[in-house]
Amino acid sequence: MNRFNSSVPADEYLADSNVLVYLSDAVTQLLEHKEEYTQFGVIRYFAEYFSSVKNSNHVLFREYNYIRATAHNRASFIRVFWRCYRQIGKSGDLLSMLEYRSLLQLLCPDFPVEMVQNAARIVLMEDAIDCLMSFSDFLYAFQLQFYYQEFLDSVLVIYQDLLAGKSPNTVIVPTSIEQLPFAAAEDNEKEGQQQDGVDSSTLAECIDALCDRFKHSHPSRSCMKEVLEQTEKVCYYSFLMSLAKQETINQAIGALPSKAELLIDPEMDQELDKIIAQISVSPGSNSSGSAVGGLKEVQRKASPRRNIHHRRKVESDGSTEETDSSEN
Repeated sequence: MNRFNSSVPADEYLADSNVLVYLSDAVTQLLEHKEEYTQFGVIRYFAEYFSSVKNSNHVLFREYNYIRATAHNRASFIRVFWRCYRQIGKSGDLLSMLEYRSLLQLLCPDFPVEMVQNAARIVLMEDAIDCLMSFSDFLYAFQLQFYYQEFLDSVLVIYQDLLAGKSPNTVIVPTSIEQLPFAAAEDNEKEGQQQDGVDSSTLAECIDALCDRFKHSHPSRSCMKEVLEQTEKVCYYSFLMSLAKQETINQAIGALPSKAELLIDPEMDQELDKIIAQISVSPGSNSSGSAVGGLKEVQRKASPRRNIHHRRKVESDGSTEETDSSEN
């Protein structure tokens, strides 16, 4: 949205751009740590805060409610996760859901296990979420689940309602509990329905109506329609796995390169070095030297609110290795 477009009301621009979210967070942290920030000035503090937001360097070691507060924060966190741990993909290591959760919690100490479990179910089709997964498979599934969480939660409710035999006209709104009188089924019939999935065209109609409620906070309608047109019946997690592989959706989020280029970005190392340098001298770093030099020992006791604004002299560990956390 163009902020110089006079036809856009000010309150609408502020709501869509999330300016007030960042301004509120900046002021809150300034008040909580004002004694620290007076050392280098309030003006410089705000300049560095919004610069870090613009450069997507503002989500490291922050609390979960903050990293999910805006679409920009979510995309930034996905990109940080890829940058920090891409060496896992390079080495070909396979990790479990619990291991991916541990990696995510090094970047966000209170990252919920439920979000990681949902991403694992996309990769493993809900069969056995304790199986091992490749980094690239998990990364793109995690991106879809994390970025579009609310929309996918509503799609799951619709899917479950359709499995239960509820009318398509009533499951468009997930909170609806109305059910067709003849839709009651025995347990064994329900199990068979769950294995077969639901009618793709019916699900497509419900999802299309759902998109109107979520405005732009949903995957591409054309991509979802294309996936659903490929089969007569579809299961929820197979549908999500197909969406996770869609390059159009990946480009729309804008956090990750294509799967073919995921591990062969020579310029990314230089960008990462710049990010590490910024964190080490910014008033927002709450990490120790070891956390910066490879995320080997993140200081979990430090307040996640202070990562962007707490100035600290970072000691070098003398390492010239990439800051990938696969060594953890």
